[in-house]
This record gives sequence, C-alpha cells and structure tokens, in this order.
Amino acid sequence: MIQQEMCATNLIIFGPPGSGKGTYASRLQLKLGIPAIAMGDIFREISKEETGLGQRVKEYMEKGDLVPDDIVIEVLKERLAKDDCRSGFILDGYPRTMEQARALGEIVEIDAIIRLLVPEWIIVERLSTRRICKKCGEVYNLRYLKPKKQGICNKCGGNLYQRTDDTAKVIKERLKVYEKQTQPLLKYYEGTVPSIEFKCEKIDIPPEAAVKEILNGLEALSIQ
Repeated sequence: MIQQEMCATNLIIFGPPGSGKGTYASRLQLKLGIPAIAMGDIFREISKEETGLGQRVKEYMEKGDLVPDDIVIEVLKERLAKDDCRSGFILDGYPRTMEQARALGEIVEIDAIIRLLVPEWIIVERLSTRRICKKCGEVYNLRYLKPKKQGICNKCGGNLYQRTDDTAKVIKERLKVYEKQTQPLLKYYEGTVPSIEFKCEKIDIPPEAAVKEILNGLEALSIQ
C-alpha cells in the first residue's frame, strides 16, 4: 500500500451526474487540506498529451467508451503516490467498477464514503443550466452559481460552454447508467467502510451549506 502520514483522511464521494460532486469536493479540499481528485479531469488532460497513452485515452473518450480498468488503475496509482496525497484525498469519479474498487483497496484504506442523494428533477434542472469554463474547468450554474460576467469565468477569464450531453433526455439515460454502475459498489463497501449521506431537497441550496452538513457528518464519524 501507499505510505501515508498518520491520521490521513481518505474519502470517496459518490453521487449521480449533477449532484454537486465536483463543487462540493473542491470546497471540501480547502476545508480538509487534502486534494480532490477528479479522474475525469485527469483523463481529459492526459488526452491532450502527444504520447501513446494520451492517444489511447483520447480514442476511448471520443467514442464515448470508458477507459479500461488497467489504465485507470495505473493512472490512479501514480496520482495517489504524489506528495500532496500524503495526508489523504477525496476521490471523485473513482471507483466505477468492482475491479477498480478492489484495486483501490490494495493501494490504500478508505476512511469514509460520502453519498449524495439528489432527486432526478433537481439533477435535470441543474445540468441543463450548467456552464463550464473551457480553460480551467470551473463549473457555474445559470440559476444559482452565476459568473460575475455573462459567459466569462470569474477565475481565469475563459469562455463558458454547455456540454452537448447536458440535455434532459441524455441526462436521464446517464442517471440510469450511474445507478446500474454504483449500486454494486455501495454494496461492496457496506458494512466495512463508514458512510454519510447528504440529501439535497432544494435546487438552490448554497454549496457552503451542503459542505457544512457533510463536514458535520464526517465529524460525527471522528473524521476531519
């Protein structure tokens, strides 16, 4: 296993597309002092590289296929071996398969699962109004997380865009796929890794309020 500092905090955040995983994880990393690791972001960066791995990853992503487990696991091992993970991490978008979950257990011990429970109607509304910065990947929402200047990222000044799959029909299909993939994983961790649940019942709940509730849940587990 990867050697970490004593009292390292290793977390996985589970939630369907549009549940706020990335938004909450980015804020939790500041509160907990550990990196949020979004595997999707890592593979998007790798796909831009002029390497054999970069080309392979790009081909999978362009076809809409999942990157094979062996590649995902190897990339994750390299990421978790970096110094900023010595005190722990928050995994977003991993694991997605049972093989990935078992491989993760051989690399590090997971301290807790954060599960986001969000009704379908909220997810559809959120994703259909989501906008993303082309340059830095910062996420906005036209309802409750608006940029200061329309179409422009507050953080880096990049242009904002809407993903082509952020439509109601495609979103509902993505939710079905997520449920099918995730249920076995939650069952796998059940009884062995403690978990907390955050139930979102309002579309415009401030991210800070959600993060505060998640932190309270972690504190109740003596994890912070």
